Amino acid sequence: MSMGERPPSVETRTHTALHVLKGAVQRVLGARWTASVYVKGSHGRLTVRYHRRPTPEEMERVEEEANRKIEEDAPVEELEMTREEAEARWGDAIYDLFPLPPSVRRVRILHIRDWSVNACRETHTRTTGEIGGIRVRRFRYRPSRELLEISFDVVDA
Repeated sequence: MSMGERPPSVETRTHTALHVLKGAVQRVLGARWTASVYVKGSHGRLTVRYHRRPTPEEMERVEEEANRKIEEDAPVEELEMTREEAEARWGDAIYDLFPLPPSVRRVRILHIRDWSVNACRETHTRTTGEIGGIRVRRFRYRPSRELLEISFDVVDA
């Protein structure tokens, strides 16, 4: 951070942590589709479509992978482009289960190379290291809807 720059807000760190956590969930569990997200202060919840209850060991690996990516201090890119350009580059990986209205022609893309890509209008940290750390507090599987809810906190490094 250069002189005069403010550190990212807690909510900015937590929102960026959602993307890092999603990348870890994709790698460890193979879950691809986000059903919903929630951020309030340092608390967040990522809900993904998933076909079974993960083991506690799998969830520990998710947290470990997410924190490994944070420790890497990887660049977090925010790109703006037409929807067509984004789809040509990443396909439907930029989308979640909640739809982006067809009227939206330009999108902001959050991109962490080889980790996570999403259409997202929120503000993010410049690097994963600015997040601090992620602690998974609990997870709940809802078999009737095939949804896995992962509640987490952003913690200082």
